[in-house]
Amino acid sequence: MDTMDTLSEIIEKLRKEGYTDDLNVQQNRLECKNGAFQIFHDEFVIDKVYRFEGESDPGDEATVYAISSPKHQIKGILVNGAGIYTDDLTDEMLESLQIKRKK
Repeated sequence: MDTMDTLSEIIEKLRKEGYTDDLNVQQNRLECKNGAFQIFHDEFVIDKVYRFEGESDPGDEATVYAISSPKHQIKGILVNGAGIYTDDLTDEMLESLQIKRKK
């Protein structure tokens, strides 16, 4: 896991590395391009993870995922702030976001 100073710095760095799509989590999939692509839990790889911890407020915590999907030829960024998505996720997606890493 890498660490950098700010969320905006890491997003800028990832954009330069080709992670240009903004990803959103739905119950059992990731979506990008305003829902044009749906990427299911077995169709993506988490390439990098960055965690940001709020020094004074746990609500300021965020996790940034650099995600690729060879099937859809997409590289994108998912930002999850302090457990925002966990209530609506299926078990498969939770597991994928927690442990699925490029080998």
